[in-house]
Amino acid sequence: MTRAFSPALALSAGEPAGIGPDVALAAWLRREEHQLPPFFITGDAELLRARAAHLGLAVPVVACTPEDAAAHFATALPVVPTGPAATAAPGRPDASSAPAARAAIDTAVGLVQAGRAAAIVTNPISKAVLYAAGFSFPGHTEYLAHLSGDPAPRPVMMIWSPELAVVPATIHVPLAEVPHLFSRELLVETARITARDLTRRFGIAAPRLAICGLNPHAGEEGTLGLEDEIVTRPAVEALRQEGIDARGPLPADTLFHAAARKTYDVAIGAYHDQVLAPVKALAFDRAVNVTLGLPFVRTSPDHGTAFDIAGTGRADPSSLIEALRLARRLADRDRAASAARLPA
Repeated sequence: MTRAFSPALALSAGEPAGIGPDVALAAWLRREEHQLPPFFITGDAELLRARAAHLGLAVPVVACTPEDAAAHFATALPVVPTGPAATAAPGRPDASSAPAARAAIDTAVGLVQAGRAAAIVTNPISKAVLYAAGFSFPGHTEYLAHLSGDPAPRPVMMIWSPELAVVPATIHVPLAEVPHLFSRELLVETARITARDLTRRFGIAAPRLAICGLNPHAGEEGTLGLEDEIVTRPAVEALRQEGIDARGPLPADTLFHAAARKTYDVAIGAYHDQVLAPVKALAFDRAVNVTLGLPFVRTSPDHGTAFDIAGTGRADPSSLIEALRLARRLADRDRAASAARLPA
């Protein structure tokens, strides 16, 4: 019996001047130690060769097609060329590298949509560099949603680790704007997408969602703010009526100790730092950024470009390694779920 072809993962090169190339090279060197699934980089092969030489790493780099990546993976780092040269030096970003960073993302998305990649793992980009070159999207996630289809799906950011998984309902917005953006509709939609992907891609049959209150002590029944009585509680009730196991509003200050974490699968917070601070305190080097709601699997290391240590050899590949391993698991479950829905 012939086994069906399983595409490799596509890892976008990210910002050329950042640590993306560094951690990609380091992850490949640890492929056997961590039993990494085959992956290829979308980007400039010459950049990877130059960075390997700069870091003194013995990493052969081979330009190839996505279909040949798995065959090369044991002996060389496969790169699917994207066209634009990546010219920025380590730690010295400039607008000339923006086309290379964007082309790496575009190519990865095109390949996963065509079934030539199993999932996408994205190295960090510099929004400042892209903005200077005319990039009009708020960030990486929104651009991926734009590339996913028309109309673009609503993406949800989850930070996952073995210790804790969290979702912020509002993401990269000033704290002063959160009460105006925090709505029943937003919370319900975020929770629906989270529950659906936890079932489909994480294999959790009946996900348990813990919904944080916006205010201290979840508002103390309105004495510390009315938002949780007007927004959070009705949203939780609506979710429960749909059959989703949601609880809340819950005080965030007592939600993240070890015993509490055993009572839910994901904590959904009102704003970024409310839930990202706990997960980064618990699993800073192992946390993975997962985008829910897209028609394909996308993960990313939970760190930025780290220009200050790019090209120094000090970048830790642990988060990227976890992102690659998680992407493979999610892609395999997603593929199985799709096959199960096909008519006999």
